[in-house]
Amino acid sequence: MAATCSSLSFASTSSFPHGFRTPATANPLSLGLLSSPIPHANPRPSRLALALPRRLFLPSASAIWDALTGGNRARDASIAVRRGMLLFRQGDVAGSLAEFDRAIELDPRQKAYLWQRGLSLYYLNRFKEGAEQFRLDVAANPNDTEESIWCFLCEAQLCGVEEARKRFLEVGQDPRPVMRQAYNLFKDGGDPEKLVTAFSDGRENEYFYASLYAGLFYESQNDMDAAKLNILAACQSPYGSRSDDYMASLAKVHCLCRNWSFS
Repeated sequence: MAATCSSLSFASTSSFPHGFRTPATANPLSLGLLSSPIPHANPRPSRLALALPRRLFLPSASAIWDALTGGNRARDASIAVRRGMLLFRQGDVAGSLAEFDRAIELDPRQKAYLWQRGLSLYYLNRFKEGAEQFRLDVAANPNDTEESIWCFLCEAQLCGVEEARKRFLEVGQDPRPVMRQAYNLFKDGGDPEKLVTAFSDGRENEYFYASLYAGLFYESQNDMDAAKLNILAACQSPYGSRSDDYMASLAKVHCLCRNWSFS
């Protein structure tokens, strides 16, 4: 895997990115409680389109106190997270990680929620740290299907698929049918083509996620040709090419890091 990625010309810079989690699982330190000159991110809009949040989010007392008293470090940390997300979208994976690490330095409470940092670590080949980050995230939110899968992807690179599957993080049921099937595919093994076929006539976001995770499954098996075919399909799908979803940007960053052409 390439350790760094060049700038993406197709990345949006007009607004900060949306993430891939519901408000129930979002970083509570960056939900707009802290005033800043940068618009706040709205994590995981795609899941909201499919299901209600799994639980209501109650902001931490410390975050409210920072908002009321103007806690500069917490505010600056929240801004650093948003900068990191924007840099990742632009293909500057190393730069994104630097911002996420800066956010943690400014406000250590951020670390348990920084799933974005885990993604950057994966694309920088820092798989041990990536797995640790995703395990922290799942400990904070034991219902997060995607972080469980990404922990597996990191550990598959470290110790192989079979050992990674023995360590697989079991989580609660995802409200999205496509992610329930993707979760079972990574947890138990199977045919990723069945995942894609099951959602080929479904909603645009379901086909995107099915193709993306089928490609990631193939990559964990070192079948790079099939991985390329599926992740390029995800990028070129209507949802992948138009959505502001952070994972749509991730699919493009994935192709850039692998030097896969869109033509």
